[in-house]
Amino acid sequence: MCGITGWISWKRPLTSEWETIEKMVRTLHKRGPDAFGIKSMHHALFGHTRLTVIDPAGGAQPMNIRTESGEYTLIYNGELYNTDEIRDELKRRGHSFSSRSDTEVVLRSYIEWREGCPERFNGIFAFAVWDHKREECFGARDRLGVKPFFYAEKKGELIFGSELKAILAHPDQQAIITLEGLQELLSMGPSRKPGSGVFKGIDELRPAYAFKYTRSGFKKWRYWNVKSENHPHTEQETAVYLREIFEDTVSRQLVSDKPICTFLSGGVDSSAISAAAALQLSEKLHTCSISYEENDLHYQPDLFKPSDDGPWIQKMSAHLTSIHHDQVISQAELAGRLKDAVRARDLPGMADIDSSLLWFCEQIKKDFTVALSGECADEIFGGYPWFQQEKLLNQEGFPWITSVKEREAFMLPAWHKKLELGQYLLEQSRAIRTETPQQDGETALTQKRREMAYLNMISFMTTLLDRKDRMSMAAGLEVRVPFADHRIVEYAWNIPWRMKQLGGREKGILRKALEGLLPDEVLYRKKSPYPKTYHPAYTEAVKTLLEDRIAKSSSVLPELFERSKLEELIRTDGASFKVPWFGQLMKGPQLIAYLVQLDEWFEMYGVKIDV
Repeated sequence: MCGITGWISWKRPLTSEWETIEKMVRTLHKRGPDAFGIKSMHHALFGHTRLTVIDPAGGAQPMNIRTESGEYTLIYNGELYNTDEIRDELKRRGHSFSSRSDTEVVLRSYIEWREGCPERFNGIFAFAVWDHKREECFGARDRLGVKPFFYAEKKGELIFGSELKAILAHPDQQAIITLEGLQELLSMGPSRKPGSGVFKGIDELRPAYAFKYTRSGFKKWRYWNVKSENHPHTEQETAVYLREIFEDTVSRQLVSDKPICTFLSGGVDSSAISAAAALQLSEKLHTCSISYEENDLHYQPDLFKPSDDGPWIQKMSAHLTSIHHDQVISQAELAGRLKDAVRARDLPGMADIDSSLLWFCEQIKKDFTVALSGECADEIFGGYPWFQQEKLLNQEGFPWITSVKEREAFMLPAWHKKLELGQYLLEQSRAIRTETPQQDGETALTQKRREMAYLNMISFMTTLLDRKDRMSMAAGLEVRVPFADHRIVEYAWNIPWRMKQLGGREKGILRKALEGLLPDEVLYRKKSPYPKTYHPAYTEAVKTLLEDRIAKSSSVLPELFERSKLEELIRTDGASFKVPWFGQLMKGPQLIAYLVQLDEWFEMYGVKIDV
């Protein structure tokens, strides 16, 4: 994986702006610690940092190719899993190749198929191509948004980058949030609305979108979406087909010239990926997991986290005979890395879920360059309570943000009145739901489930993928997500609910498809989310951090929230805020940590509020 950034201007030549583009590229050095490159053109500057995974010599970027039709320069962040098939097709069409890299395949695909090339790709990607002859830029982002692409377009100029920090490094871009940005931050955070870069003037290219930038302006369009249609297979045929796609996907994503491993939590999704990988690798599989210092002494089971992962990880590692690496993070490290996680994400994030993941990826990076992870199965196969409970299906808004009234009550009255968080949240939810591809003749309940699936794919899943990309790439680790293969997503979209809930179990059809691959006790284990700490030492650490932050005269928190409620939150270990701020588990010390991150972000980026 890599970091990309660029600057295009129709107002002036950019050949003398090397210092600016270098500054932008340097912000992305952690995404690509192995190489650094810049290409200067008359109206465009492209920059790239590289994490080398395949073909170290042949995949250098920016990549430049001259053909009879013209000259083209590419910067690309991603991985194609159908590289061989596309290369063979291009060879049949007369192209010759000088490398084994998928980078050259992407660029030659653009030369051959122009704007139609992203539809041919199976992979995770964000890229931009400069056509020297036409003086135009084309770019695209993968279907599910695994790889990021932010941009700022104004007054005849386009600035873009893999991360917000690259755009903010440009002298014309300031860290300002408007009223709408503040509404988004405080009602939806740590998620974002589709296409938002939060900061004034910055947008994000949505998943499955492409764009062209010419002297006539910036034009973007959607090149892919799920399609609602009748499911063609029986229960048994569905299970067999799912197994085939899944195993093919894992096989494709194991291609690497560098050491590879899998994340293993002991849950169905990561265990299935690890098991499929173990069968296909010629050498012993390495598996990796994270746990928290003394968590076995303080673990508290509840409805959403019914059992500790530790014993299940041991069972799976023994079953696979994998070489297992269990990383144990201390409470001090967990709290101490909250600030680093903000810098990695460029925004307030998911508190210690982010900081632990960042630390975990850093530990893995010591021995591996590539990892496979189990995100997205719950979103596409209906693994969450809001898929199963009709009350939640019929409820407006985002079912993983149930705290909007509590968020409003936490704020100063003037901000409460000005921001109208509840109304903003409803508007964003409705905007996404209205995009849902529906099919005539389906029941109202089926249509509601489609809306929920679409809402998850566009909002919740992208939040999790955003977290995984930023934390892993901040450690220089490439993480691949097999369940985000668009073939699996397309197929699962039309599987009837009775199959998805086969046997009365969440993800029932997926479990059936995986029979024989996993031990039954793991296969039918109840879902358990990413682990969190229950240690009182962590609670004390984040309370101290929050106390220190609100004691500063520069702190934004007392400017937004009732000071008495901030103090009460600290005094009660977070228990005064009765519901999770976000998701199912973000409450108590996790909420305290989130507020610490929010304040850190304002200070770190010098954020100004313009309302």
